[in-house]
Amino acid sequence: MALLFYHLPFLPFLFLFLHFIASLSSPTQNLNDTLSFSFPLTSLRISPDVKVQTLSSSLVAGANKHGTRRLARPNSGSYNYKTTFKYSMALIVALPIGTPPQTQQMVLDTGSQLSWIQCHKKLAKKPPPTASFDPSLSSSFSVLPCNHPLCKPRIPDFTLPTSCDQNRLCHYSYFYADGTLAEGNLVREKITFSRSQSTPPLILGCATDSSEDKGILGMNLGRFSFAYQSKISKFSYCVPTRRTKPGVSPTGSFYLGQNPNSHGFQYINLLAFPQSRTMPNMDPLAYTLPMLGIRIGAKKLAIPMHVFRPDAGGSGQTMIDSGSEFTYLVDEAYNKVREEVVRLVGPRLKKGYVYGGVADMCIDGNPVQFGRLVGDMVLEFEKGVEITVPKDRMLADVGGGVHCLGIGRSNMLGIASNIIGNFHQQNLWVEFDLANRRLGFGKADCSRAAV
Repeated sequence: MALLFYHLPFLPFLFLFLHFIASLSSPTQNLNDTLSFSFPLTSLRISPDVKVQTLSSSLVAGANKHGTRRLARPNSGSYNYKTTFKYSMALIVALPIGTPPQTQQMVLDTGSQLSWIQCHKKLAKKPPPTASFDPSLSSSFSVLPCNHPLCKPRIPDFTLPTSCDQNRLCHYSYFYADGTLAEGNLVREKITFSRSQSTPPLILGCATDSSEDKGILGMNLGRFSFAYQSKISKFSYCVPTRRTKPGVSPTGSFYLGQNPNSHGFQYINLLAFPQSRTMPNMDPLAYTLPMLGIRIGAKKLAIPMHVFRPDAGGSGQTMIDSGSEFTYLVDEAYNKVREEVVRLVGPRLKKGYVYGGVADMCIDGNPVQFGRLVGDMVLEFEKGVEITVPKDRMLADVGGGVHCLGIGRSNMLGIASNIIGNFHQQNLWVEFDLANRRLGFGKADCSRAAV
């Protein structure tokens, strides 16, 4: 989805993008000698004019046997780094890649695995984007040959379409629902942070035929994610509240490694699943949360808990995704939320209006009155952990004087999962503790210069 995500409003583009390689991996690793790195983040505005890619269940079929074993606890000698980012609809990380480093723009995504960059393609009639990576300038760059194990088309559970190109190099292809094709080579390259600190060579996608010059930084539980390959034990971010003023981008904080604020976090364990279970609709490498229910105002909605848990086929999985802007719910949960919103705001909803093809709880005019009528929304999890969405942040400005509740129908995307997007992570520390397979939450004023 990465080639399309810059144009669709609040699409969980990064959850959809590259999940087809979920079966590549197992997140089990030894995290001794853990490294942590930092880098600057900037923001990217997305516009609503692109089609949606659906997630085929066959892409993750058989992958459930990965992603269930516990990661080893890292030693205490890890490095810790902090930086800031600008937030609009997506978080864009500027990574120094190669030797010497070339800065590459990549979407920070906890919902996908394989990272990819836009590579330099020397065409006389069509010059490459100025921000693309030029492999010829890096001494640490190498391409995976056809005889590499990852390039064998029939290895178990390997669903990424690969082939040998005319140069006997490992070639991969992505096809999207609108017919868009993205392709390139699987490569190895370092992330070079300084003269004394760099990652080992990481497996990346080097896209040579795509419509965008920005890539993806995959941070899920897979063994080809940036976090896994770099041996990062934990990372965290604090998404600031939005500003609609032109030219103003709020600043949040991002840590790789230990977060000094974590003493105040509340933790919940990530859900694990038996390796023997076959769940064709399940993404076993996502951060799957034990969600219990939803409250709107003082009312607990009558949504059975099983709606938020994977069934025998994996439908109902609840995951948290920094790459998705809005939250998406399966029909049984979405309908209960909409029923309550309609009861509270009645005729104020914009009739016959569906934003982005997935969200139909929208109004014209001032959102303050909507907030007063509806109140706060609370997402409930195990151990009493909650994510509270205050009434003054229930609606997102989608342009033209229209404001929409930041929730869409997941089935309109062709998926059967619940996804908690970054819109509902504002003013909240979210820590991904990979070593202990848990997630931490902590309330904060993320818009402060230093948190």
